[in-house]
Amino acid sequence: MFKDYYEKLLAQLSLDFNCTSADLQAKENIIVTSALNEGRRSYSPGKPFMQMVTVGMNTVIMADECLHEFLHGLVKDVEGHHLFEFDNLTKLNEELKKYGYQMNPTHHMFLPDSDIKIENRCEVKWLYDDEINKFYGDRRFPNAIAFPEPCPVRPDRIVVIACDGDTIMGMAGCSEDAPHWQQIGIDVLPEYRSRGIGSYLVSLLKNKIIEMGDVPFYGTAAANIQSQRIALKSGFKPAWVETEAWCTFGAQAGL
Repeated sequence: MFKDYYEKLLAQLSLDFNCTSADLQAKENIIVTSALNEGRRSYSPGKPFMQMVTVGMNTVIMADECLHEFLHGLVKDVEGHHLFEFDNLTKLNEELKKYGYQMNPTHHMFLPDSDIKIENRCEVKWLYDDEINKFYGDRRFPNAIAFPEPCPVRPDRIVVIACDGDTIMGMAGCSEDAPHWQQIGIDVLPEYRSRGIGSYLVSLLKNKIIEMGDVPFYGTAAANIQSQRIALKSGFKPAWVETEAWCTFGAQAGL
């Protein structure tokens, strides 16, 4: 299962990072110019100033040409995955400050690896597309769906809710971040945590997405151990790490 999705991943990352599948698997680090390719995942408005990704070998950095000279010096003789370590991210952040940008945290990303036997744990309800609208702005679900309002670039497609009678215990949702690429998010209310509800909902949603013929994927922060455990229990496997530069408020305001 993982191998099939991995080939699709290389094709998608090639669009996202304006490179080739071979670039993502090269021995040396690769620096390319920022572009807005059709079918890419988009997490910020306009052309990206700097984004970087590794699938475990080298690192590909897509960046504005004004950064290229600095980046070539930064990546020289450095193994790809080391570029995501604190000392190198700090160097990169200092350079970005000159242009009104700063580093965003790294995102650890997962792809399906195995089928998980799912035992019924509770009643669930499924919602699709416009049926999700009533939950926007609900502070209980900042990860399962877009918060506080819908995101036209990454529309929420499916939600599955765990219910205790009329009470919601948790919600998993997926957003279509690129055509047929559905990113899963999960929120379990504090009083219902440590009961397996998170992995139950994520597993159900993962299977639903696969049945549709789309690609489910899952992302989390490096230190969010609980979220990573949910991913592993739901049949996901670590596949890539990525990060990007974000414009600071002062630069956006023209200050």
